[in-house]
Amino acid sequence: MPESTDRPRPTDRTEAELGFQPQQAVRWLAPRVLVTTGIQSAIAAIFGSYADKRELQGSLAADLHRHDEPDGEGELWFDFVADLGDGFDATYTVASLLAADTLTVDGQELPRGRLLVMGGDQVYPFASTRAYEDRSKGPYRAALPAAQGASPTLFALPGNHDWYDGLTSFLRVFAQRRPFGGWATEQTRSYFAIQLPHRWWLLAIDTQFDDYVDSPQLEYFRAATADLREGDGVILCTSKPAWVDAGSGGHTKGYDTIEFFDREIVRAKGAHTRVMLSGDKHHYARYAERQEGGRQRITCGLGGAYLAATHELPTTLCLPPSASRVRDPSPPAFYDLEARYPDPDTSRRFAAGIFRLPWRNPGFWGLTGGFQTVMTLAVLYGLVRTLDENERQGFFGLVASWAPAFIVGVVLVLGALAFARLGSPHRVLLARIFGLLHGIAHIALSVVWSFVVIWLYRDVLPDGPVQDWATLVIVLVGTPLAIGFLDSELVAGYLRLASRAGINLNEVMAGQSIEDHKGFLRLRLAADGDLTIFPVCVDTVCADWRPEPKAARSAPWFAPRTPLAPRLIEDPVTVTRVSARPATR
Repeated sequence: MPESTDRPRPTDRTEAELGFQPQQAVRWLAPRVLVTTGIQSAIAAIFGSYADKRELQGSLAADLHRHDEPDGEGELWFDFVADLGDGFDATYTVASLLAADTLTVDGQELPRGRLLVMGGDQVYPFASTRAYEDRSKGPYRAALPAAQGASPTLFALPGNHDWYDGLTSFLRVFAQRRPFGGWATEQTRSYFAIQLPHRWWLLAIDTQFDDYVDSPQLEYFRAATADLREGDGVILCTSKPAWVDAGSGGHTKGYDTIEFFDREIVRAKGAHTRVMLSGDKHHYARYAERQEGGRQRITCGLGGAYLAATHELPTTLCLPPSASRVRDPSPPAFYDLEARYPDPDTSRRFAAGIFRLPWRNPGFWGLTGGFQTVMTLAVLYGLVRTLDENERQGFFGLVASWAPAFIVGVVLVLGALAFARLGSPHRVLLARIFGLLHGIAHIALSVVWSFVVIWLYRDVLPDGPVQDWATLVIVLVGTPLAIGFLDSELVAGYLRLASRAGINLNEVMAGQSIEDHKGFLRLRLAADGDLTIFPVCVDTVCADWRPEPKAARSAPWFAPRTPLAPRLIEDPVTVTRVSARPATR
């Protein structure tokens, strides 16, 4: 049943009118976000092993979701979107395109999907029922308050941000068969199996944190795919594109889990996983197998979150990797990077924009200013005691003088080393070198500024109270404002250089919260059994919305003052249910 529409259509974007609070894009390097997200991530990692909701879901209803009746043309259209639930403008832009009855894209008419699959991270920066309401459910309800006729059906797969509260809020929002705006929901677990027309299946597995496929989940898929048979085609949705890291010589654990599932559930029945879909990385990247009618590995995380880079993506993958620990893996095959969005040149240009960091994340400017103030005070204490001729400086005196600066310096270096390891870069030694140099650069800035302060005090400022008060103002006001700004730009410079070596590549983009360049996949199962994938994008999201209080009940609450201009990222990709020729070892 569609969600109740007793509330009058809104006349503005206030919380009182909407029933939710539209949010700005998350500023990922703001101190509050860094701290809270880090704590949530640590809690999820530590306690998830002891109270994994996947183990508890075995007691919930386990249904196969049948959507295998095509329309009058023998077709089924469905959509895939991932990494939504960030700022209102980007999220609502994508939601309004998904909700439209039909889209005209590059001269082609693409009807709205009867199914909408959300591929992970439906909310940022961490899950709560209020966050879902404000950042995802609210905008999607505004885009499709009610459906005309039968409601389309929504399915959602959790990502790591959905897991930060142990999956509690996710299950309340998506797994209790409550409407999601004009979309109906059916699932009762965090994973699901959908039987599609023309012998196609969509299987979505919850393997967050690279975990094994738990027993209740494995039993669910064995029961749900009882009718899966030789020659059937499978679309496999996963919480992140583990094939990119594993296929390019990185960590294999995540892909081993996928390979194990494929062996136990899909290949055991003689079926074929023809397409793998994922979000998690906020860009579009399609890898195609090197053979006629080859398999596809697609990342499409353009649903609303900050744009991620594409210029450092590997151009070739070997899957499964030779380092795989899975017994009886599938024959290895090579995949080539056929398309990406944004294109590499645009991605490089965006990465260079990290020098806007202090303005995009004002709180980060405050953070670096605070660190520099503490470090400067510690260095000044050591310098004054060392340079003062009246102080007797033996060995232990020197140690006592410089102990505060040493302690703060060690903290800065350790923090820089940990920062360089975010994302687990392949080149660990190089990441450590970058981190060490980064930490030393922060310390050097403090030391140089401390000498400047002493020079101003001794040689520039007049003697007397003015000298003392002016120095105090310079240290306590000038340091957080001026040196804090320089320090945040030092971080930006580090990110720019490190990202070119594949280190902190995510942070160089996250620090900018780029809202443009968003999109989703629209897919068609044709009467002949072929699957066609239409990757839809919009280069510029709308930030100026006009309320539509007198529009029809099913119409979106807001319309863009300047019409959106969706287009295809690349030509439609057609995938047959079985390969044109078999893979060889």
